[in-house]
Amino acid sequence: MDQTIEVLINAETIPTYSHPGDAGADLSSAENLVLHPGERATVATGVSIALPAGFVVFVVPRSGLAAKHGITVVNSPGTVDAGYRGELKVTLLNTDLREPFTINKGDRIAQMIVMPVVQARFIPVDKLPESERGESGFGSTGIAHRTEQAQ
Repeated sequence: MDQTIEVLINAETIPTYSHPGDAGADLSSAENLVLHPGERATVATGVSIALPAGFVVFVVPRSGLAAKHGITVVNSPGTVDAGYRGELKVTLLNTDLREPFTINKGDRIAQMIVMPVVQARFIPVDKLPESERGESGFGSTGIAHRTEQAQ
């Protein structure tokens, strides 16, 4: 099933999907810079888009950069609303405590995922309906069972 939409784009480097069926299209850097340990920077991509109404772009880290170099997107996922027409920029963070990371123009730095969105109509009530989970929040489901050797 082909689920594609047309997105108008103004860019020197068009985002591309690495493999058929991938959810994220790669965004590339439009500038050269070095991210020192613990440093963050907002990196230009040179990409501007016009999303159709009812869609959003989420900007997320590239797994290879995160796993191999500790490079992540600070506000992941970054949200690009359909009405925004400015340049997509990505705020990257070098979480490595020892090694700087060099970004060259053209390097793939993040991914953009285009998704449909539904807006909510919020209805004020005095009391919410009951649910099985109730008010159980952070950590309420526990962690996997650990053996004595793993501890």
